[in-house]
Amino acid sequence: MEQRQKRVVVKVGTSTLTHATGMLNIRRVERLVKVLSDLKNAGHELVLVTSGAIGVGAGKLALREKPSDMPTKQACAALGQSELMYIYDKYFSEYNHNAAQVLLTRDIIEDMRRKENVSNTFERLLELSVIPVVNENDTVSVEEIEFGDNDTLSAIVARLVEADLLIIFSDIDGLYDRDPRKNSDARLISHVAEITDEIRALAGTPGSAFGTGGMVTKLHAAEICMEAGIPMAILNGEKPEEIYRLLEGKEAGTLFALNKAEYSRHT
Repeated sequence: MEQRQKRVVVKVGTSTLTHATGMLNIRRVERLVKVLSDLKNAGHELVLVTSGAIGVGAGKLALREKPSDMPTKQACAALGQSELMYIYDKYFSEYNHNAAQVLLTRDIIEDMRRKENVSNTFERLLELSVIPVVNENDTVSVEEIEFGDNDTLSAIVARLVEADLLIIFSDIDGLYDRDPRKNSDARLISHVAEITDEIRALAGTPGSAFGTGGMVTKLHAAEICMEAGIPMAILNGEKPEEIYRLLEGKEAGTLFALNKAEYSRHT
């Protein structure tokens, strides 16, 4: 039986894209794009949600950490976003794939007419075999119209494009029963069927110095997806090849789905 085409949203965070200095981790970006290009060659429809604009911009300006004031954040975003898209366009082009920039703010998603226009744009880009590269429009975002983090944005995009799967790359292998950085015997939780208070208590603290996320925002993204019946997985951004295992139905990272039978329908 012919396997239907799968639509996958992949979110990559600042900690995956950059070194501790804030500068772009070129080797890791190359590996990520290579894997995504291979999945595209295999017939998958892909949407890439990327963080990193502010972090990359701050790195180019030799700032030691993400700025706290809004004008500097927006200036770093303007500088970093052009760098990010240049890199993505360059690497995807090497594998004969086209990438298109899509910048969003919350007010666009909350307005029905604008939301429909964005949805139509995504559909046409995917029909044209283009990979939409999505980020929050940090250059103009203020508190009233920002998503706040790209984990939440990726879940909203997954629902918007009616994705079959959302994959969020993190700086660890997935959700653990305790902090793996502090506990060598921490156990990876391979499957979460429901976001309970006990699961939320495992989330810990926010992410890296240049990022805005952490496990809290990833669990929020999982809730958004699970409400829509969309499976979500957390994988380690240092090992993008884990996507292959996940799409083959094997255990990889942490899978958030009501049950594994639900996930198998999408794979």
